Amino acid sequence: MNRTLFFLIFLIISVIAHSQPQSPDQFLGYKLGSRYTPHFQVVNYFKYIAASVTGMVKLEQYGETNEGRPLLLAYIASSENSSRFEAIRMNNLRLAGVALDKMAPDINGPAIIWLSYNVHGNETSSSEAAMLTIYELVNPANNRAKEWLKNTVVIIDPCINPDGRDRYVNWYNGVIGKNANPQPFVREHIEPWPGGRSNHYYFDLNRDWAWQTQVETQSRIVKYNQWLPHVHVDFHEQGYNAPYYFAPAAEPFHDVITAWQREFQTMIGRNNAKYFDENGWLYFTKERFDLFYPSYGDTYPTYKGAIGMTYEQGGSSRAGTAVINGDGDTLTLWDRLYHHYTTGIATIEITSLNANRVVQEFKKYFDKARSAPAGEYKAYVIKTDEGDKINRLKKLLDRNGIDWAYSNAAGLSGFNYFSSKIENFKAGVGDIVVNANQTHSNLLNVLFERNSRLSDSATYDITAWSIPYVYGLQTYGLDNYVTATSKTDPALLNDPSSSRVAYAYAIKWNGLHSARFLSELMKKGIKARYAEQPFYMKGKAFEKGTLLVTRTSNAGYNNILEKLVREAAQIAGIEYTPVETGFVDKGFDVGSDKVRIIKAPKVALIAGENISSLSMGEIWHFFDVQIQYPVNIVWVNDLNRNILKEIDVLIFPDGNYRYFIEKQMNDALKEWVISGGKIIAMENVVAQMARSEWGIKLKETDDKKDSKKDDKKEDYSTLKRYENRERDYIPNNNPGSIFKVELDNSHPLAFGYPDYYYTIKQDDNIYEFFKEGGWNVGFIKKNNFVTGFTGSKTKDKLKDGLLFGVQDMGRGSIIYLSDNPIFRSFWENGKLMFANAVFLVGQ
Repeated sequence: MNRTLFFLIFLIISVIAHSQPQSPDQFLGYKLGSRYTPHFQVVNYFKYIAASVTGMVKLEQYGETNEGRPLLLAYIASSENSSRFEAIRMNNLRLAGVALDKMAPDINGPAIIWLSYNVHGNETSSSEAAMLTIYELVNPANNRAKEWLKNTVVIIDPCINPDGRDRYVNWYNGVIGKNANPQPFVREHIEPWPGGRSNHYYFDLNRDWAWQTQVETQSRIVKYNQWLPHVHVDFHEQGYNAPYYFAPAAEPFHDVITAWQREFQTMIGRNNAKYFDENGWLYFTKERFDLFYPSYGDTYPTYKGAIGMTYEQGGSSRAGTAVINGDGDTLTLWDRLYHHYTTGIATIEITSLNANRVVQEFKKYFDKARSAPAGEYKAYVIKTDEGDKINRLKKLLDRNGIDWAYSNAAGLSGFNYFSSKIENFKAGVGDIVVNANQTHSNLLNVLFERNSRLSDSATYDITAWSIPYVYGLQTYGLDNYVTATSKTDPALLNDPSSSRVAYAYAIKWNGLHSARFLSELMKKGIKARYAEQPFYMKGKAFEKGTLLVTRTSNAGYNNILEKLVREAAQIAGIEYTPVETGFVDKGFDVGSDKVRIIKAPKVALIAGENISSLSMGEIWHFFDVQIQYPVNIVWVNDLNRNILKEIDVLIFPDGNYRYFIEKQMNDALKEWVISGGKIIAMENVVAQMARSEWGIKLKETDDKKDSKKDDKKEDYSTLKRYENRERDYIPNNNPGSIFKVELDNSHPLAFGYPDYYYTIKQDDNIYEFFKEGGWNVGFIKKNNFVTGFTGSKTKDKLKDGLLFGVQDMGRGSIIYLSDNPIFRSFWENGKLMFANAVFLVGQ
C-alpha cells in the first residue's frame, strides 16, 4: 500500500516537473539580472520554451543579421488559439482589408500584441525581460496569464539588434570583475567607440522602420505587415538617472493619430501606473517622447493602425549590471529588466480586458482609411525620371504595403510640390499614381505630407521627410482620385548588344545605379571617362557626366569589353548605348579634353573616438552595400603621412577632429591636398575647417554684426524666466527641416541634377560664398525654407550662404558637404551628389 502510494506521488511529481518549463534562472544557470546573457543564449532559451510548450508557442526565424545571427519571433497563445495561428493572422488581414481572399472577417477574433525588445543593442535589459515575459506567459502556475491568452495572441521579438547587443555584452562581460562596481566613473560604465547601440553598419534601427535601409528592418517589416498587430511596444532604455517612461506620449502627436489611439494609450498608461504605484517606482508620462517622425518603433505601428508605444527604462550602456544613480540609489540590471517585464505584462493584461474593442477599433481605423482618407490630397502623381529614383521609390512603397500603379496618359491638374503652384500637367509613360483611398492611407499621407503641422515645436527628431523632396521626384497632389490600373512596367531595359564592334559605350550619369555601374567597371580594371559637357549623337542627348567606356585605354579587354559592360549594366540595372564613332553631332568629341578619364580612387574613411558612428556607418554602408566599392577604414589615431601616400580620397564623417587644431597634422593634410589629394568633409567638420583657416568661412550673422556696431545698447533678451528654461532653446533650434538649395549643375559635384536640390538641414551653419579659389556649387538664397520646424532665429540666419562647395588647393581639392546628402541612407536624392564627390570631382 505504502509502495503504491509512493509510486503514484513520484509519478505525479515527475509529470508536473516534465510539464513545468524551466525558468530563465534554471535554464541559464544564474539568476536573471546578475549578469548579461549573450544573444545565443537568449535564442537557446526561446528555442527551449518553444520545444517544451508546443501547445502554446511557435518559434520562427524571420531573418539573419549582417553578422549571421538569427532574428526570431515567438508566437504565444492559448492551446486553442495556437492551433489557429494562421487562421487568426488571415482574419486580422481581412479586418484591415488587405487579405486577398476577400472573405468577411470575424470581429470577435483575439487582440494581437507585438512586443519588440533591444532595438538599441546597448539598451540590454529588455532582452533579459523578454525571457522572463515568455516564461510567465507559459508558466502553468500563472492563472492570470492563462486568462489573458484566451483572447490575445502575443508576439515577442526578443532582440531586434543582435549584432549591437553582442557588441556591448561581449565587451562588458570582458571588463567586469567578479562583482559589479556601481561607481559610474569606472571602466565598465564607459563603453568604447562605436558602442553597441547601432547595428553592424552603425545604423540606428529605431530610425529605420519606414525607410527599411537595413537588413534587420527589411526582414522584420515583411513579418509585421503579414500580421499588423493591434498593440505594439518598443522597449528602450535612457540615461540611468531617469525614471521609467511609458505612454501616453508627449506632444506633438501627428494629425492622423485617432482619438481611440490616444485614449487607449492613456488606459495602458494608467494600468502600468497601477503596478508602479504599488511598488513605489518612479515614472513619468506625456514628456519627451512624441509621436511624429514616422520611422520609430512607436510611430510606424501607429500609422499602421496599432496602438504604438515606447517604454523607456533608466539604464542604457552606462548602467552596467549595477550603477549608483544621481539620487544615490543603486540601480541594478534586475531592477531594469523587472520594470520592463512589469509594463509588458500590464500591457497584455489591459489589452485582454479590452480585446473586443481593440479589435473593433482596429477595423474602424482601416475602414475609414479606405473610405475617407485623411490628408491634403486624394491622389499623388509622381513623374518618372531618367535615372533610378522612381524605381527606388516603388520599392519603398511596396515594402510599406502602399498601393501604386502606372498612370494612364492624361491631362491633369494638381499642386506642384516644387513650384508650390497648382498647374496643369500631362501624365505620361512611366509616371506612377498613388491614390489615397487605400488601406495604408495614413502612412501614405504622413510620408507625402507637404507641410508638417506641429502642435509642439519641442520635438525629439527631424520634422520633415516629404517623399518628393527626399527623392527629388516631381510630384503633384490632386484633389480627386486618378484612374490607373496597370502595374506592368512600361519601360523595360533594352538590350543594346550588337554584332558590330562599338567605338565606345555611353552610360548616362543620372542615379545611384550609375555609380554602381562605375564601381563594377573599376573593380574589373576597366577605365571609364566622363563628359564634362552635354553632347548629341544620332538624335540622342547625353547630359553632363555621361560615362564613356572606350576601346582606347581598355585595349586589354577589347575582345570582351562589351560583355563586361553588359554584365556591369545588368548588375546595376542600367542601360548602355553602343557608340559607333567618336565624332559627335553636337558638343565635344569623345577625344576632347572635355571628356576626362576617371582614375579609380583609393578611398579612406576615418573612424574612431569623437567621430559620429552614425555618420561613419552611413558612408561605410554606402560603399560596402549600395555601390559595392572598396573603402579603407582607418582609425582616427592611426592616420599619418605614410597612410596618406597610399590613398587619393579621404572622407571625414561628422565628428570632432584633433587634426585641425594640431598644427603638425593640419599642415600634413594641407600638403597632401596640394600634392593631389582630395578631402570630403561632412557636416560639422566643415565648421572645424573654417575655424582652422582652410579657406572656407562661417557666415557671420546679422545680430552679431549689429552687436559690434552698438556694444553699449541695452540687451534685455538675456533676461529669461526660469520656468521656460527647457524651451528657451527653441528659437535657435533646427531638429531637421527641408530647404531648397540652388545648384551650379555645370560643376561635377552637381552632375545629374537640375539647378536645384532639397536638403535636410539640422543645424544653423552656413558659409560665406567663395570669391576666388573655390566653387559655390550649392547655396541657399532668401526664402528657401520649404517645410519642417526651424526656430525663428535660425530661419533668419539661413539665407544667402553656401552649403555645398569645392575648394581648389594646388593639384588637389576639398569638397565641403555641410549638410549630409546620405542622411540615414533614406535621403535618396543626395546619394548621387556623394558619388560625384568621390568619383568625378577633381579628376
